[in-house]
Amino acid sequence: METDMSEHHNREAVGVFHDENALRSAADELMVSGFDRAYLSLVAGHATIEKKFGHMYDNVSEVEDDVAMPRHGYAASDSRHEAEAATIGGLAYIGAIGGAGAIVATGGTIAAALLVAAAAGGAGGLIGAALAQFMERHHADYMQEQLDRGGLLLWVRTVDEEHERRAGEILKRWSADDVHVHDLPDIKYQLKGGVSRDMSFMNLLGL
Repeated sequence: METDMSEHHNREAVGVFHDENALRSAADELMVSGFDRAYLSLVAGHATIEKKFGHMYDNVSEVEDDVAMPRHGYAASDSRHEAEAATIGGLAYIGAIGGAGAIVATGGTIAAALLVAAAAGGAGGLIGAALAQFMERHHADYMQEQLDRGGLLLWVRTVDEEHERRAGEILKRWSADDVHVHDLPDIKYQLKGGVSRDMSFMNLLGL
């Protein structure tokens, strides 16, 4: 049975990484160990932070315990690569179908439609590849910016004291610095409208 909201554990573990591979390995172990992906979050990009605060922080140590800091959910590299592949494939498919449809609609032959589909699909694929490359470069720039400001900050929401202990052990095992746990604000979860407790938590923190 689900515990009452007033008894809900409202804390999170924090760690700072100096290598993306170490952060990714820690996140993978956390999820294998029972932590939901939704409980892992990273600092948002500089544009989002500047929009909210009007300036960027100088060092990650300034924001480790700032629960108002804009965040985004953790996404593993395989999820990012799947999104990039879908972008390439989707645009190639749309280009091919659109080109073939235009030929058939104007009375063209099937052979002509296939030739145009191949050409249009290739063009769509090239556009998709360019967008995927942009996504990858954007991710690399984001990571480098965090490293230049002191490291990659990972927050891990914990549901009880055992999760606190486990999260701390995993973060330290993958060489995170300044590993500790802090309290989160006493959140009044908004459950109406089909929004789950977890999503309410994310929304109220500006995620």
